[in-house]
Amino acid sequence: MAAYLYPPAVIHGEHTVKTSQIVAEVRDRHPDAAWAPRIDGIAASTGIENRGWMLPLETAVAPGNGSALPAAGIGPAREALTGDGFTEKDVDRVIAALESVPAPQTVQERTAPAWAAVRSCGEHAARGALQIAGLDAADVDCLITSHSTTPALPGLDVALANRLPLRDDVMLLPATQWACVAGTRSLALAADLVAADPDRVVLVVISEALSTTYQPADDTLESLIVRLLFADTAVAAVVTGRPKPESVLRLDAAWHHTLAGTQDLHRLETREDGTHFVMDRRGPRAVQETVTAMWEWLRVRYQDDPDSWHPDVLLAHPGGTRVLEYMEQTMPDGWPSGLLDYSRDSYTSGNRGGAAVFDILRRAYDAGQERGSHAVLYAAAPGLTATALEGQWL
Repeated sequence: MAAYLYPPAVIHGEHTVKTSQIVAEVRDRHPDAAWAPRIDGIAASTGIENRGWMLPLETAVAPGNGSALPAAGIGPAREALTGDGFTEKDVDRVIAALESVPAPQTVQERTAPAWAAVRSCGEHAARGALQIAGLDAADVDCLITSHSTTPALPGLDVALANRLPLRDDVMLLPATQWACVAGTRSLALAADLVAADPDRVVLVVISEALSTTYQPADDTLESLIVRLLFADTAVAAVVTGRPKPESVLRLDAAWHHTLAGTQDLHRLETREDGTHFVMDRRGPRAVQETVTAMWEWLRVRYQDDPDSWHPDVLLAHPGGTRVLEYMEQTMPDGWPSGLLDYSRDSYTSGNRGGAAVFDILRRAYDAGQERGSHAVLYAAAPGLTATALEGQWL
């Protein structure tokens, strides 16, 4: 399978949003929520104090441009009120009151500025990755993109093809629904592409504005957790079929796994006020099943050398710290501690979705991961589906 990965470019959201700001905003908006007395403890349990967003918090919580007056307009509203026995004076007062009350932001109002930011940050990351690899846009033969939280057609692939710009014969492969598994799955696909043609140059770009799932009106505990967890990040990296001095990781094998009957545990729902991330409390246990399956894949892969082989670094995005703890608890006996240190470090500034594995890999690279180290990359995503890769640090 051998494919060669260059160090990724990582662009964090430029607007720092503090957990204390989110707590204050949510507490003020939902003072009577069942979880309100526990909000400080819930926020502290995430371990996140700051996260970067592509747009400021004020943009997410701002009212829409419309009013609370029904979409049908003033005429039908006035007619309905008059029919219910309201006097002309009372009707005027009600209409005026409704016109003064702002409506929530619409899907367009939430998505349009985020989509612009996703394209801008994605381009920034793409240019950074090409510079790291010592390549020009004209050298790219294939572009793989993912941006799950800002649906658009055409997508990020076409946007980047025009912005960079790429050659007109470049293969464009958009994967907008990969979500959290985009980091590992895009690398697995890139590895297959360069295996078929070792001279092919693949550019991977993932740009996620997860902050678009911040929904001020939601008062569920799950929505509170979503508000506290997500960060915005754009990442990019080059994959080739032949090693170069700039290569940082050789990818040797990939593994995929999907759990039947788990498609409703995590999902995005598009409603009139924007995108909502819905998650079930059974989710972490389902993710754990994919971790167990991955351990079995590695056991079989190294069954002839079970006592001497283990990864020296585990770059994992399982969606949360609970599953990271499970991974540590269920690792084969004899594996060293600290394999997930870079993964934990990444989570301290938010869950980056599909961009997370690239961010974790960049942290390992910046820390000077030792040449010859064995690496395992893993991620799980809504579906519920997972992809892992195994390789060696160069």
